[in-house]
Amino acid sequence: MLLTGKRALITGGGRGIGQGIALSFAQQGCDVAVAARTESEVRAVADVVRDMGRRALALPCDIANPAAIQAMVRETIACFGVIDILINNAGYAQFRPFHELTAEEWQQTLDVNLTGPFHCIQAVLPGMMARRSGRIINISSVAGLKPLPHQSAYCASKHGLNGLTKVLAMELRPYGIGVHAICPGGVDTKLTREAMPERDKSDWMTPEDIAHACLYLATLSPRATTDELVIRRYDSTPIGG
Repeated sequence: MLLTGKRALITGGGRGIGQGIALSFAQQGCDVAVAARTESEVRAVADVVRDMGRRALALPCDIANPAAIQAMVRETIACFGVIDILINNAGYAQFRPFHELTAEEWQQTLDVNLTGPFHCIQAVLPGMMARRSGRIINISSVAGLKPLPHQSAYCASKHGLNGLTKVLAMELRPYGIGVHAICPGGVDTKLTREAMPERDKSDWMTPEDIAHACLYLATLSPRATTDELVIRRYDSTPIGG
């Protein structure tokens, strides 16, 4: 198994892409801490991970709350000893024309999609830097690579997350810590179904498709790296094409 002996913390892990990553990692021998706002969802995912023979931790946590993030990381380290892999997957989206967007919706988008990962990374870095090893994977979006109408806040947050990823990849290289961003196109999740109910998602990717890409990054050779991994629907237009 590719991740035997590794321990991962996954935000937004109660459903969708985060759940897919948690189960994929557990299948490869990884112990998993699953964090999200809805306690029943993270407990259900943790139960499945345990049934697969791996240790699991269910952590109700609001990623927009810095104090909750600190508690989440402390509990994970207390249970697992270390965090080898951090997956910043928790996300928020409110799609509407910019002139209809409220200040509260703008702030919530940035708090969850950009400032939340900032606090999560800062919380796990001391241990990773001391061990001179670790892997940080930020689940971004193609919205972080191009403009999309009615997605001003979401695009801004994901462009920021991609920029943060690239800077950290440079700064943390001397410590043996890999930092990557996955930029998916359309993925059929509860978030996208609620944000874009009018879109036909029959040909969209599944959370398992993104989990597969995440596993690839988590097991990259130390001689190689990938800053941004773009995963788009098979029949979509290439970025820049």
